[in-house]
Amino acid sequence: MVPWRRLNGQTWWSLGLICLASFLVMGDAAFAANTKKSASDLGPTMRFVIVRSSAPGCEPTCPEWISAEGSIEAGTPALFKRTLKALGGRKLPLVVDSPGGNVDAALALGRLIRKNKLDIAVGKTQFVGCLPDVKNCKENDGKGARYFGSPYAGGAICNSACPLMFAGGIRRVVGQWAYLGVHQITTTYIRTKLQYRTTYRVVRGKKKVLSKKIVSRKNAGSYKTYEMSKATEKRLAAYLKEMGVGRDVLETMKNTPASSIQQLAPYDMLQANLVTSLDSVDLLTAATLCKTDPVAANCREIPAPADKATKPAGDAMAYAKPAPAASAEPEAVRRDDVKDMRFVLVRGRSFLCDPNCPEWISAEGTISTQTPERLRQLLDTIGDRRLPVVVNSPGGDVLGALATGRLIRERKLDVAVARTDFIGCEPDKADCTAEDGVYVGLTIDASGECGAACPIMLAGGVRRLVGPRAQVTVHSMGLEQRVKSYLRDMAVGPGLLAAMRSVPDSRHRQLEPAMMLKVGLTTGLESVDEFTGPTICKLEPMPENCRMVSTSEVQADTPVKL
Repeated sequence: MVPWRRLNGQTWWSLGLICLASFLVMGDAAFAANTKKSASDLGPTMRFVIVRSSAPGCEPTCPEWISAEGSIEAGTPALFKRTLKALGGRKLPLVVDSPGGNVDAALALGRLIRKNKLDIAVGKTQFVGCLPDVKNCKENDGKGARYFGSPYAGGAICNSACPLMFAGGIRRVVGQWAYLGVHQITTTYIRTKLQYRTTYRVVRGKKKVLSKKIVSRKNAGSYKTYEMSKATEKRLAAYLKEMGVGRDVLETMKNTPASSIQQLAPYDMLQANLVTSLDSVDLLTAATLCKTDPVAANCREIPAPADKATKPAGDAMAYAKPAPAASAEPEAVRRDDVKDMRFVLVRGRSFLCDPNCPEWISAEGTISTQTPERLRQLLDTIGDRRLPVVVNSPGGDVLGALATGRLIRERKLDVAVARTDFIGCEPDKADCTAEDGVYVGLTIDASGECGAACPIMLAGGVRRLVGPRAQVTVHSMGLEQRVKSYLRDMAVGPGLLAAMRSVPDSRHRQLEPAMMLKVGLTTGLESVDEFTGPTICKLEPMPENCRMVSTSEVQADTPVKL
């Protein structure tokens, strides 16, 4: 109590009091990534590392990328900003592997990625030399980069909140060997008991607060909800629309219980525009990106130090001298390490199809002037049957490719780019015997290539497919008028010829699936499995290249090999 006094002709009583009061407050926590795990249970926090490709022979100009691996937490966007600042404006793609985490942070990361116009792929990085978690590592000292490695897609994940981050990329790829999954968002509400110390005066019978300070904070429990609120749904819908991603992704999130993960199929992601193509991480990190003209933005040249230019070739991290100028000889001559194209009849073998399995023509090797005649001879042995051609070729003779493409169109055959792996023995082996008159094998689009003159042969197919892990490359080859006329006959747009013209014959340009589809070089985004997959023979109507063979049937005929 303080003495009374008069002020401005009025009587005031002033009473200084301190009061302690307790309140129970409830805060809306950041959205959780998993209903049964805390953030720490999701593994280490996401770390960002700038990596240079360790691919043999890529030096002195190699691709680089940002490895982003770990769980997304509240502080992750700040770490990413620090990495971007260190890059000084360079645009490197992100290779991300994450189980998910904080949704608010994932949204912030996605917006940062889009603002900086970066590409993103789901993948992991296998490091060579120094590892990111090892301190004071000097193994890569003097090599021009702190970390070296190689990216791979197998087993990589982008789950829960990670797809929201992923949506921010300009080009977004997952591929068939990585996984992207979504589920319902979990919201955690946290109750907190707060105790305040409030100081106030009573003025004319009313309280006037002078100060208020928290003196105690205790956890009073929490609870979770596993359904997306209307406000949250509206916010996520607006974000995905901002990133150009279809609402189907959000609907799948809502319809998948928080306790599970719904993996999105590649074609569903493409349809919803969550991915921009069916390519994998190689699209953004392959060493061949630095051999094109112009080189990709994420390529960086590191001149070889004088004392390291002569290191043994066996040292994976040794600097390579610049490659000698490309020969002016035709590619068919330069690629003498690849044999002339041979055509082999192949039958698939799988418990999913036996005894009624698909068959195809394997076409592997360099295209030569004899190639069309060899194909004609083989086609004459199978009569009216129309088997798809599975081609794997670095290119070769342009005239041979033109003639082969016209023969393929004349016989109304389909073509896919892929590699054929033979089961039991290779056709080139003298002691290799075939089963049922044909070789046995399976098709794999990984590492399948169709380069230089090969796309001309591909254009002859009625249906033409290039899988997400196969690649088609082009460069200028001459004979432009003949090629132009041929492509027009095959209903392939002028964009393909323009792409060929844009690259000198000493380099090559890899074509993206969307571009090939746009110009009409491919007729769909499916892979070779559309023609050779073990389950196609169960379709109605059954494809023409399916043939039933009795398990007891044995034929001693020599396999066809041309």
